[in-house]
Amino acid sequence: MVEENRPAFAAERRDRILELVRANGTMSLRALATKVHASEVTVRRDVRALEAEGLVDRRRGGVALPGRMGHEQSYSGKSTQCAAEKAAIAAVGARLVRPGEAVSLGPGSTTEALAHELFQHTELTVVTNSLRAADVLATAPGVRVVMTGGTLHGPVRALVGAEAQDTLADLRVNRAFLSGNGVSAERGLSTPDPAVAAVDRALADCAEETVVLADHTKIGAETMVPTVAPEEIAHLITDNGADPEVLMTLEDTGALVHVAVALGERGH
Repeated sequence: MVEENRPAFAAERRDRILELVRANGTMSLRALATKVHASEVTVRRDVRALEAEGLVDRRRGGVALPGRMGHEQSYSGKSTQCAAEKAAIAAVGARLVRPGEAVSLGPGSTTEALAHELFQHTELTVVTNSLRAADVLATAPGVRVVMTGGTLHGPVRALVGAEAQDTLADLRVNRAFLSGNGVSAERGLSTPDPAVAAVDRALADCAEETVVLADHTKIGAETMVPTVAPEEIAHLITDNGADPEVLMTLEDTGALVHVAVALGERGH
């Protein structure tokens, strides 16, 4: 019972925590505790020790690499991270969409997963600045795709700039689906890039309600530029690796929280 607190075991556990954070960029305390088979209290103590050495930064309910606030991971890196969780989140998101509606999709690997889920929908209009989402839906027989104009922003495979924002200014859709790099009760949805943030805001502004798709690594994380205020998030869809305490703080802001279970974690 006390072995996990012995110095040798603590050093090994902290090495493993650092390895996991380096691989994922950000992680919740709950997810780390599960991975290293320790309590959240123990992991929180380990994270404080790693932070004192300058190896990680603490976030509310989680931990990130130093400088993560301003760093944007490559699209290919995002696509492979938490793939099962993103697929589960996308499936829940797709159930919010009704025939005959118009929705907007922001950039990101989770909204790309949602595009796959929307492929079989009928009488649906999708407005997007995401090249990946548009490509997924290009041959969907029941989906009409409207792309914004703009300048290509390579890291997220999306169109940004004044032209993209102008395209969205006169549109009205039922709901916007966005997936940034962090979501917290203090800052809402955020992203490291100001150009991406500006179009994300425009996508949200043209919608009756905003749905945030965020896997557990983004819950409690905060990045440089806020895009959607906490009180403007109507739905938050995440996975069961998210820190429940942080989810409660987000519920307190008015968001309806949906927790998806990844396929490999469902009961038989």
